[in-house]
Amino acid sequence: MMSNSPDVKAFFDKRTFSVQYVVADPATNRCAIVDPVLDFDEKSGATATINADRILDYVESAGLTVEWILDTHPHADHFSAARYLKEKTGAPTAIGEKVVEVQKLWKGFYHWPDFPADGSQWDKLFAEGETFRVGEIDARVMFSPGHTLASITYVIGDAAFVHDTLFMPDSGTARADFPGGSAARLWDSIQQILALSDATRIFVGHDYQPDGREPRWESTVGEQKATNTHISTCRTKDEFVAVREARDATLPMPKLILHALQVNMNGGRLPAPEANGKRYLKFPLDVLEGAAWE
Repeated sequence: MMSNSPDVKAFFDKRTFSVQYVVADPATNRCAIVDPVLDFDEKSGATATINADRILDYVESAGLTVEWILDTHPHADHFSAARYLKEKTGAPTAIGEKVVEVQKLWKGFYHWPDFPADGSQWDKLFAEGETFRVGEIDARVMFSPGHTLASITYVIGDAAFVHDTLFMPDSGTARADFPGGSAARLWDSIQQILALSDATRIFVGHDYQPDGREPRWESTVGEQKATNTHISTCRTKDEFVAVREARDATLPMPKLILHALQVNMNGGRLPAPEANGKRYLKFPLDVLEGAAWE
C-alpha cells in the first residue's frame, strides 16, 4: 500500500530564521528539496554553501535520490541555493508560473533591461492546481499570493509547505507589504490552505522564535484554525486586512531584500563574474518605502 505521508527533514538556518526541507517518499527513497538557502554575509559580501551542503550530506547518508528542487517564491531574506543544488544533483528546479510577474516588477527596480522576465531560469513553471509526484506520493500546487505575487503552497501527500503565508500559530501570518503584496489576497490564500483536512501537516518557511523559544516549524491545519494569533482572532476578511496592514506599517524592510531579489528572480544564480573575476550585486537606492530612521 502506498503511503500518503512523506518523511520530512527540516534544516533551520539561524542566520535568516529560514527552514529548508527534504521531503522524501519512504517507499522509493526519492525526495524533493524545498526552499534551500545559499549562505550570504552582507557585512563581508561572502557567499558559502554551508546550508546546501548539509542538505546534500543528509541526502547521501539517507540514500535518497533528489527528484525536485522546489522554491515557493523568490525570497526577500535569503539567497536561494536552487541553482547550486541543481549543479550538484542534476534534479530539475521548479517554481510557480506567477514568478514572471515578480520578474517584470523587479526588472524595472534594478534597471535590468536585458533580463529575461519569462521564468526560463527554472526547469519547470507550475500552473495553479498542477500535479506532480515525489516518488509515488501525489503532490499538487496551490497558488498562495499575498505575501508576494508568486507565492505558492506545495501539498505533498498529507504535508503542505506554505513558507511565508502562515507562520507557527504563536507568530501569526506573513507580511503583505512588499511590492506586489496584498493583505486581502493573503487572506484568500490562507482560507484555501485552511480548507485542507484538519490533519494536514503545515510546514512553515520561517520561525522567528517569539519570546526566545526554540525554533518550531510544524503544525496542522486544525491547530492553525484554532490558535493562530491572526486567524483565530480575525473572523472576517476586513478584520484581518486591518490587523495585517497595521502590523506591516511598523515593520522595516528585510535587510537582504535588495541583495536577494536580484539573485532569486534569476533562479538562484549569482551575478556573472566581471573582467576582474569578481561578482557584483547591483543595489538600487530609493526604490522601496519603509525606511527605519529611528
